[in-house]
Amino acid sequence: MTELPLIDRARAHGSAIAFASKAATHTYQDLLDRSASCAAALLDDRADMEEARIALLVPAGFEYAAAQWGIWRAGGITVPLCLSATEGEWEYALTDSGAAIAVVTAALAEKIGPLCRRLGVRVLVSDSVATAPASASAKPLPNVTPERRAMILYTSGTTSKPKGVVTTHANIQAQIESLVTAWEWRALDRIPLFLPLHHIHGIINVMSCALWTGARIEAFERFDLPAIFDRVRADAYTLFMAVPTIYVKLIQALEAASPEDRAAIVGGFARMRLMVSGSAALPASVHEQWTALTGQKLLERYGMTEIGMAISNPYHGERRPGAVGQALPGVDVRLKAETGAIVTGEDDPGEIQVRGPGVFHAYWNRPDVSAESFDDGWFRTGDMAVLERGYYRIMGRLSVDIIKSGGYKLSALEIEAALLEHPHIRECAVIGVPDATWGEAVAAAVVLADGAALELPALREWCREKLSYYKIPQRLLVVKELPRNAMGKVTKPALRAGF
Repeated sequence: MTELPLIDRARAHGSAIAFASKAATHTYQDLLDRSASCAAALLDDRADMEEARIALLVPAGFEYAAAQWGIWRAGGITVPLCLSATEGEWEYALTDSGAAIAVVTAALAEKIGPLCRRLGVRVLVSDSVATAPASASAKPLPNVTPERRAMILYTSGTTSKPKGVVTTHANIQAQIESLVTAWEWRALDRIPLFLPLHHIHGIINVMSCALWTGARIEAFERFDLPAIFDRVRADAYTLFMAVPTIYVKLIQALEAASPEDRAAIVGGFARMRLMVSGSAALPASVHEQWTALTGQKLLERYGMTEIGMAISNPYHGERRPGAVGQALPGVDVRLKAETGAIVTGEDDPGEIQVRGPGVFHAYWNRPDVSAESFDDGWFRTGDMAVLERGYYRIMGRLSVDIIKSGGYKLSALEIEAALLEHPHIRECAVIGVPDATWGEAVAAAVVLADGAALELPALREWCREKLSYYKIPQRLLVVKELPRNAMGKVTKPALRAGF
């Protein structure tokens, strides 16, 4: 039997620790054994799952990886579900993917079990696989080739119903190898995993890259700031990957800590070899704050569910605030202007288009949308960018973060970055709202610091030294919190009603 490379590589790391937590440690051999038992339980009396869709509802950690590998070793397609989703969201993913089985923990089986029974989806409790007889793991497993479909990840669906992004084992391998090369992953690395595992950031960038190289993962069911700080203080990690929202929380907590605690925790961060930010735009102000506080220059990168990671600031070299860097190994990137011309020079905006072995297979059961998403073999990301001194800078989404006002094409991200420098603004989101004079007016929704107050005239006056006049917000909405999806991204369409 020929194993997939990700799984076969684990044999060389057999006795090394793959997952560690307060409760237990598990080796790579444990992962191989448990995933074989899971595969046998899924197969039952079948020889091959033949790309049956299998939903996965398990918290981050050893059990998740064992179930994921078990699904793959049985020949199935894994469909990771969001742990905090509503029943309606689970039902959509299960029915849209046509899932036949759901692998869940005993605790979560109580929540999703009734839905699965109503839909006729078989439930396999992952905890029970641990007590399966030894003979179960000896069951012959099918040969699974890299060309087979491996995973369906549902996009966040902020503007429409989520689409299932289908990747093959070959796509996943290409995504892993690109990052392992670019960020110089090694077996001695240790990394925390607190990102949700229904999203590519946690699945590929953290978990799969670590397991490919024989590194150690310390998993948390959710982001636990005090526990993370304790482990950072103890030099538990060599790498750290998070979203911008988490870095903002870390900065706030460090600034509030006692000088002694702050020094100990900052020392732990400073000794890490790499810290990465992604999944949302990192404001340059946060990048600079983190460097000033810890000495670490965050590495910002750019990717999507459909393509994995495509662009990254360099591991060696300048990590430029406000930029996402250059194309990663094995990835081709181009910019295409609205005129249809390929952008050949710098400082001219265009849509980011990507091709390469890591680019997804198709959207599940959406052939028309899949076809429309490609331009002569290049995936159309829908993100606008500009090349500045060799580095790509994201201007925003074509439909959400690009504001057309008074004949100008404005980047909402650029305006947000400026507003975040205001001493009274803690968080903000900028959108374009319909305006009879301007076409779209720049509108800002802001979360203020405790006890602060802000009116539009004062904000506009403050902005005059920060932004060109046509970029200054014309509308202001003060809110207690910004609406966000499961990955912490602001859902801008939800803000429009407030204006």
